[in-house]
Amino acid sequence: MSATTPQNHPSFEELFKDLDTVPLALFEHLDLSFLEEFPVFAPDPWGRTREHEAPELFKGVLYCFSRDIYGVKAVARELHDELIWRQCGFESAPSYQSIHRFFTDFALVAEDAFNKLVEQVADRDLLDNTFRIDSTDVRAHPDDDDATWNYDPTAESDDTENEDDEDGDEESDEDEDSYYYGYGCLLVSTGPKLPIAAAFTQQKQVDEETAKRITRDALAVEKPIWMLGDGAFDILEWHDDLVDEGVVSVAPYNPRNTNDPLDIEYRIEDRIENHTDNIHLKQSVLEETYKRRTQVERTIGASKDCGLGTPRVRGRVHVKTHVFLALCLRLAIAITNYERGANPGKISVEV
Repeated sequence: MSATTPQNHPSFEELFKDLDTVPLALFEHLDLSFLEEFPVFAPDPWGRTREHEAPELFKGVLYCFSRDIYGVKAVARELHDELIWRQCGFESAPSYQSIHRFFTDFALVAEDAFNKLVEQVADRDLLDNTFRIDSTDVRAHPDDDDATWNYDPTAESDDTENEDDEDGDEESDEDEDSYYYGYGCLLVSTGPKLPIAAAFTQQKQVDEETAKRITRDALAVEKPIWMLGDGAFDILEWHDDLVDEGVVSVAPYNPRNTNDPLDIEYRIEDRIENHTDNIHLKQSVLEETYKRRTQVERTIGASKDCGLGTPRVRGRVHVKTHVFLALCLRLAIAITNYERGANPGKISVEV
């Protein structure tokens, strides 16, 4: 008996129609057409055509990040699996050169792409009336010449709690643990672990201008009632700017070695007194509100699960691109789970 080929061989689209897979689910509700609006992805003026379009390449990279696959070589290798590249919308497997070019071009618009996805999250009414701001470390490869040794005050405070139980040698090790080699990332978060504004920085410690800029970015998305930060955000102008916007900023008061410390727990108590006589906040209300600040730590944790904590690239530009791709993935997962009726705060797609 001779073998015969079926006349009505199903297409891959028909095969995928009844399947529920991570790539299909992850991109089902995302609108990535905004990428085509960026000049960097516009047609080449010299007539060179792109082998693949930006939305498909973005999908492929995000899928790889969801599988802890990073770097041009690793992504190219993964996207040579036909079942994967077809689900990401490619008509053929993308080449190493195409993926490398995408990473290079995306670096120029990484923050803009992140902001576009933030808009899609906001359109789904996933934000709440409390924003939180915090910074985190981004550990770098030891051979990354652009990275620097940075001081992490959080590590020091954790060490101090146990210093009575440590001997001299262990205390010396703890001092070393207060420093790390890498960069920093400043985030504003809200809702179900959603980063809505971000800045890639040279170090974890916060400077005033970056804090104010990222806060403005967050308020441009939506104006909350509360903005919560830890003691690092006891910055006078940061508080005053928020009060002027009608937002109550809550951060612990830091006396900064003053000879005449104020009798307050939170800086906002003093700033409101200086701004108006008509508003009064009970300290108990501030204390209860400040307890909600820990949500930003969970957002940072969720973002690190999406790749923020594992940049396997070198150089400031490449690490920054990696960071914003990880943040984009976090938003993509939240949108997908929300649209599928699952908890948008989950760190993986429910299929």
